[in-house]
Amino acid sequence: MLTYKAPLRDIKFLINDVFDYQTHYKSLDNGENADPETVDMILQGMADFAENVIAPLYQSGGEEGCHFEDGVVTTPKGFKEAYDQFVEGGWQGISYPEEFGGMNLPTSINLIKSEMIGTANWPWSMYPGLSTGCINTLLQYGTDEQKALYLPKLVEGSWAGTMCLTEPQCGTDLGQVKSKAIPQDDGTYKISGTKIFISSGEHDLTDNIIHIVLARLPNAPEGTRGISLFIVPKFTPNAEGESGERNAVVCGSIEHKMGISASSTCVLNFDGAVGYLIGEPHKGLKAMFTFMNTARIGTGIQGLAHTELSFQNALPYAKDRRSMRTLSGTKDPEKVADAIIHHADVRRMLLTQKAFAEGGRSMIYHSARYADKMAQGIVNGDDKEFEKWDDKLGFYTPILKGFLTELGIEAAKHGQQIYGGHGYIKEWGMELIARDARIATMYEGTTGVQALDLLGRKVILQSKGKIIRDYTSSIMKWCGEYALDKEMRKFVWALTKLCAEWNTLTVRLMLMARKDREIISAASDDFLMYSGYVMMGYHWARMAAVAYEKLETGGTEAPEFYKAKIQTAEFYFDKLLPRTSGHAEAMVAPSESMTSMEIDHFAFLD
Repeated sequence: MLTYKAPLRDIKFLINDVFDYQTHYKSLDNGENADPETVDMILQGMADFAENVIAPLYQSGGEEGCHFEDGVVTTPKGFKEAYDQFVEGGWQGISYPEEFGGMNLPTSINLIKSEMIGTANWPWSMYPGLSTGCINTLLQYGTDEQKALYLPKLVEGSWAGTMCLTEPQCGTDLGQVKSKAIPQDDGTYKISGTKIFISSGEHDLTDNIIHIVLARLPNAPEGTRGISLFIVPKFTPNAEGESGERNAVVCGSIEHKMGISASSTCVLNFDGAVGYLIGEPHKGLKAMFTFMNTARIGTGIQGLAHTELSFQNALPYAKDRRSMRTLSGTKDPEKVADAIIHHADVRRMLLTQKAFAEGGRSMIYHSARYADKMAQGIVNGDDKEFEKWDDKLGFYTPILKGFLTELGIEAAKHGQQIYGGHGYIKEWGMELIARDARIATMYEGTTGVQALDLLGRKVILQSKGKIIRDYTSSIMKWCGEYALDKEMRKFVWALTKLCAEWNTLTVRLMLMARKDREIISAASDDFLMYSGYVMMGYHWARMAAVAYEKLETGGTEAPEFYKAKIQTAEFYFDKLLPRTSGHAEAMVAPSESMTSMEIDHFAFLD
């Protein structure tokens, strides 16, 4: 059976030693509430909940799945009771204003919470997770009346939220949305249409579900400029603010999926449902991106979550399973064979998982500080402040989402491989992690979409390469501080060369695009993965620098903890960072070999 233990030692190393969250919190309006004692109490409380309440439900929930009958979805056994405990503990409202019943703590603490519950049981975590984007959208774009009506229940957790974008004829290309919104005399709208792949679209965990829906007003402009955003509650609130009459939105079915079967993925049919406009007409996509950016960070956490869970369960198995003797000589002479953890190839897989998990956590926790600033702008109604930090976070978002979820699939594969044949057997749980990890690269924009957003939109169209120059300049500035440090020289030199290459590759692609119009699309996936490996390398170098310092001056952890950090950083730079070379060569190869083949020539089957 799979088990989960919250990696509190690693979490505290990052927030206290690497990123100094306490100093960061002093720059926030709500930072004074996040004193060390409060943060420790929340981390321990959430660790206990994740380890003891929802982790034991992961495999059983995956085996049982959700039940659907006549428009009603019932979640697996134990999910409702666990959710009630979650609400009772006030966990949904950690990072929301006190006026709506929240704890008014920084967003970064909520993201750490999301990591723990997501690693323990990703399908369960999706139910409260979808509400986060709904709350953020209402906080930024809702009217005072809408906030007062919906936010207390959503922040409490007694109501849940969704995001309803995808339709049968369109996924990422939202310009094809056909759902209609017809204005009514009372200021409401009648929403009609079908939405598919709606996570948590129907379930039995809450009294009400608040759908955030993209739809078109009559005579709206074609494409994305004609999309508006609406609140469509499952039950229309009554005069007392409680769930009232059932709205005309019904779950037509739930999907039968490869993984995350304990999370309801719904087809929702809106048949003249009562809706309420959010923000300005025809500007729904801008508001929806608040939801999307939140979701994309959350999906990056999913990549981390599956990596961490696979590693935690592969490690003890590798220590116990015995097979053959190692090439360098017998390691366990009193046993019939050596534990497989002594074999170099098994160590390669374990260290890859460890490097991806701890490196990915560092990347997310760094970005979480930007999310704190962005959330502060939302709460204060300061659009300029919000946009400043949203722009900064925008560079990280496609990398966190695209790169870390791809690594999550690789890590899950390594977990299965370490188990050998048992990794393919359901009772061990490793195949469940692999199946659940697979969706992460697809929803909220596939890896290809994230890659094109990074290279095509963020790097080239919006910044003409400046965003890469600025980021690599920050890395180079940091490297300069350690240029004479003999212990850090190996990391600094490698990063220095990569920063120069990253800028050169960006310029080459911009120049190539003048003649080769397809090169940006052809190169984008390699560019994203290259960017991710360099960014993670920077984070491993930073962690190694802190570990060296703590070994010299003393830290809260044992010396072995810091030595392991340095050794993992060395493994990353020796064995994983060289992957950038292949991506670099591939991204600047002409697109012709990818685009020249006639469609009819892809296969000759007749």
